[in-house]
Amino acid sequence: MAEHVVRTGLPTGAFDVDTGRILDPDLGEQDVVDYDDEPGAERGLLLEAQRIARMGSWTVDVCSGQAYLSDGLRRLCGLPAGSAMGDLIALVHPEDGPLLDDFGARLRRQRSSQPIELEVRDGTGERTYLVRARTERDVTGRIARMHGTVQDFTKFSALQRQLSQDGRLFREAQRVARLGTWEWNTETNECLWSSMLYELGGVEPGAKITYADYMQLVHPDDRGWVDQRWQELATLRRPVECEHRVIRPDGKRRVFRIRGEAAGTDSELAVMIGTAQDVTEQRSTETRMQRSSKRFTDLVAITPVGIALFDDAERLVDANDALCSLLGMELDRLRGTTAEQLTHPDDRDSRRGRESHSFHSGQRVLITAAGKPVYCELNATVSVADDGQRFWLVVFADVTDRRRAAERLRYQATHDELTGLPGRAAVKELLGKLLGGRDFERIALLFCDVDNFKRVNDSLGHDVGDELITALARRMERGLPPSCTVARMSGDEYVVICSDVEEAGGVEALANQVASLLRTAVPVRGQLLRVSACIGAAVPSGPETSGADLLRYADAAMFAAKARGTGRVSLASDALIASANSQMLLEGQLREAIACDQLVLHYQPVVGPDGSVLSAEALVRWPHPERGLLLPGDFLPVAEQGDLLGELDRWVLRAALTEAAEWPQMTGSILGAGVGIAVNLAGLVPGDPEFVECVVNTVAATGISWDRVILELVETSLIDLPSRSREAMAELVERGVRFAVDDFGTGYSSLARLKELPAQIIKIDRRFVSGVATDASDFAVARALVDMARAMGRSCVAEGVENATQFHVLRGVGVDAYQGWLMSRPLPARDFRELLKLGPVLIPSGA
Repeated sequence: MAEHVVRTGLPTGAFDVDTGRILDPDLGEQDVVDYDDEPGAERGLLLEAQRIARMGSWTVDVCSGQAYLSDGLRRLCGLPAGSAMGDLIALVHPEDGPLLDDFGARLRRQRSSQPIELEVRDGTGERTYLVRARTERDVTGRIARMHGTVQDFTKFSALQRQLSQDGRLFREAQRVARLGTWEWNTETNECLWSSMLYELGGVEPGAKITYADYMQLVHPDDRGWVDQRWQELATLRRPVECEHRVIRPDGKRRVFRIRGEAAGTDSELAVMIGTAQDVTEQRSTETRMQRSSKRFTDLVAITPVGIALFDDAERLVDANDALCSLLGMELDRLRGTTAEQLTHPDDRDSRRGRESHSFHSGQRVLITAAGKPVYCELNATVSVADDGQRFWLVVFADVTDRRRAAERLRYQATHDELTGLPGRAAVKELLGKLLGGRDFERIALLFCDVDNFKRVNDSLGHDVGDELITALARRMERGLPPSCTVARMSGDEYVVICSDVEEAGGVEALANQVASLLRTAVPVRGQLLRVSACIGAAVPSGPETSGADLLRYADAAMFAAKARGTGRVSLASDALIASANSQMLLEGQLREAIACDQLVLHYQPVVGPDGSVLSAEALVRWPHPERGLLLPGDFLPVAEQGDLLGELDRWVLRAALTEAAEWPQMTGSILGAGVGIAVNLAGLVPGDPEFVECVVNTVAATGISWDRVILELVETSLIDLPSRSREAMAELVERGVRFAVDDFGTGYSSLARLKELPAQIIKIDRRFVSGVATDASDFAVARALVDMARAMGRSCVAEGVENATQFHVLRGVGVDAYQGWLMSRPLPARDFRELLKLGPVLIPSGA
């Protein structure tokens, strides 16, 4: 009869089915149950027990090498009858093979009768088995048999893993929440703390803790009332929850939130349990938030802009003093008012039908207690109160003054400051509106230019010229039909826009009427000034004609009229329109040339009396792809008409300073250390808002020294400069930039005005230089300019010096520097560098 191994509460051994005894060398034979009369019943009972326990047994006889597997083991592992131990081992997961080998080695070394254990997985890895085995040794101490059991441990292992995971998660949760658990025996006053509580309290882990030890950690100021609460818990068994301060052994101060209650419902049980959580950071955050809230409340109270709170129904709940002052109402009167009630009726009507009256970010006109409008810029946000109610926080910034200033600025931007007439921007806007309408064919545009206006300014002064311009503007406003709008473009140029030329009697009749109004004698400061004007007229050539086209056509016609004399009228013909279009094409090409760096600069040296190169003037040239190299006279009028002078100046400034930054430095000149670079500016002038910024950025980008930069401006642009323009120039002068008056003597200023010019260099115009050796008056002007400039601390540069006689005469009167073909013609950049390398320029000998 084969032996079948079973797992019982006794040490595992071999069971003899025939005798009904457990064979164990350590315990000897033991009677289990006497089933001698019914051995089958006994065997069945054992199989059922193994099935219920999901267990099987095995025995290996080391001497014979035979293995015995119980029926329960075969059923448990799904092995057929007659399976060997190798079949059982083959069921083990490959990764657990090394563990099984180690298990066998340990089993063979085992001298004790106590079994050893191992967990292994099946081939799928889905089930876990607990293998338990021990050895049986003979009298010589050698292993005679190995006995063991195999039990399906899957459910228990999963439960064990779950318990382990739950324990780990609980410990992690305590760590994250900074929460520990405790137990207090009120009879012995002994306490049990979790490891996390030891860490929170800064106590050595595992140290014995009593209630007295805990109270020592409590802040002295809190110790009395905290002890009272815990004694109430011990006696009344009512749950306790409180917060108190703790001073750890390392001196750190913390805040603990403690919860405690009696363990179980047995009133005799003297054990209390609970939690302790470190809430120091939370309380610190709450304190900061409370302080922040207080600061916010104080800020709202003192801020100069109006702030209000509205409930979800958009009724005002609260407001600061600034809003009450802005609207001229007490807070009690404001409370309960709606957004619509706070809005001015005019603004309310304009919003009706297109949006609700609720406050949103944007602009709104409010009404004061006196009924006056207040323009406000709103910023609104939705928030939630502590009770969960939604509310609106609205900030009202009073922009009434800013709006009025903006309206003034808009008026100034669209109207001429001197005459009050619409300006260039307004002209473009009106033309765009009229030409976009159905009656565009009835539109006519007249371009008017006062004859010889420059002579009035030169002889009588700028103020007289301003009075004349204003008088002519008023005369045209009174004398033209209602369909005509008079505007001032610039200087002495007017534009008349007629929306219905048929009402005015036709284009030619309207042009003659305007010419008649401008051909008059105007009384100015006790004297009559007789004036006239040339007029160019144009009408749309088709629906595609734009406002810019109409202005160009009328401007071209005006120039044609001027070519025929004073007081003339010219209508834009097809030929004139074609010429204007050609100019527009050239303008487009110039715009592209500026943008694509297709222009070049030539440099003409400015030399001292000894021939040393002090500076160079940058002169722009345009290598036109079809017309060859164009000089400034060929394209500057186009740039002026196309409003490109500013862009052209920026290009020249950047290119000139970039080139000059690479020139060799030369010292000892009266105009500053190093070779300077002079740039003519016509479109970028001190009155422009971006003037200083443009110059500063260009100097910074090129890296050139400030004292090498010379900005040349025509005389007319420097007379009667507003204070803002003078401040801009002064800022650059302080950095080291020098300003030069170009072509001095050709403008309308007198010599007495020389001292008013905010410039350090005076350039004597070539018209005085050309006759300085032959004309006594030119010589006198040159000498007077030099003497006055020297007396005022300015330097003089003579332009257009072309022969040795001129040079020697000018040097004799004390001119500081010279520019002209006698020294050098304008040179390309490479040639000018070579000139610098040669040293001083050859100066003619003689006197």
